[in-house]
Amino acid sequence: MNEISQKKENVNMHLKDLRQKLKEMHLAVTKELILPQPDEVKTLMNKMDKLLRLIESK
Repeated sequence: MNEISQKKENVNMHLKDLRQKLKEMHLAVTKELILPQPDEVKTLMNKMDKLLRLIESK
């Protein structure tokens, strides 16, 4: 696998992980009426920021 396809695969994997965690948070808020912990939100935001920086650096 070349470098570009590996980077695409890494981005794809990170996006899937973020999407799953956001879905879980959404379900907790809408179904169980539980707000996420601030540190959980901050962690996801940091991961999204890192991913954006990686994408924008290309």
